[in-house]
Amino acid sequence: MLLLLAPSAPAQAELATVRPFAVVEDSVVRLSDLFENAGPRGAAVLGPAPAPGARLVVEAQQLAAIARAQGLAWRPTGGTDRVVLERPGRAIPREDVLGALRAALRSQGLEAEAELELQGFAPPLVPERAFVQLAIEAASLDAAGGRFAATLAVAADGMPTQRLRLAGRVVPTVPMLVAVRRLAVGEVVRAQDVRLVRVPASRLRPGAAQAMEGVVGQALRRPANADQPLLLADLAAPVAVERGQTVTMVFEIPGMVLTAQGRAMEAAARGASVPVMNLASRTVVEAQVVAPGRVRVGGLR
Repeated sequence: MLLLLAPSAPAQAELATVRPFAVVEDSVVRLSDLFENAGPRGAAVLGPAPAPGARLVVEAQQLAAIARAQGLAWRPTGGTDRVVLERPGRAIPREDVLGALRAALRSQGLEAEAELELQGFAPPLVPERAFVQLAIEAASLDAAGGRFAATLAVAADGMPTQRLRLAGRVVPTVPMLVAVRRLAVGEVVRAQDVRLVRVPASRLRPGAAQAMEGVVGQALRRPANADQPLLLADLAAPVAVERGQTVTMVFEIPGMVLTAQGRAMEAAARGASVPVMNLASRTVVEAQVVAPGRVRVGGLR
């Protein structure tokens, strides 16, 4: 793989030594990557560097040929000499590829909230500090079958443009509400206590809350941990009247409103019916909870 250049300088007075291991940052391999004390010829280009993230082994026989061609004073030590050249690389983030792919497929009808599932995808490697450009070519979307295909072009300094074939499926997603923090039993859910996430429709838990209006203002019947889906069955209207609580009873009769003190016989939420005992008459009546600690009675019984 290494190109042998004709010598242009006399042999070195000082013997050169091989580098057992060298990291190549450039796109080419130079004489100084293989030998110490290469002298003025050290900058000579021998050939292309390994691909980012790959390595190249130069064995003793090839080292000897390169030294002779470059007029380098080097003596093999029994055929065991070798140099391992390694070029660092970094992987293109999967999210960057999906972002470029999503933008290309959107014009073909891809839903904004759909997820893309890449199949058999191995992130391409590029030089560690290279500026990278991604482009999607020949993208196609089969909306009916939920499949897509495209070609990813990766251009970066110090390497030829790579092209990889991409394929996968489109995964429809649905909204789901999860807790932001741990919520205790009886705690009333506020807007800042939950967040909306998108999950594949197949992973939506049965009975999971999907809209803020069905959750905010409700009380928890079971605790919920952070990032746990909230189930509608675990939510109820908050208790406005506790069992045994002293409440204000409002009697509404034509042309008059009377109040009295009573004791709630059961716990109840706002708007629910609750039996209340009038503390003065010891009569138990059905009342409707209208506010915390306040019930309304339709008439005297």
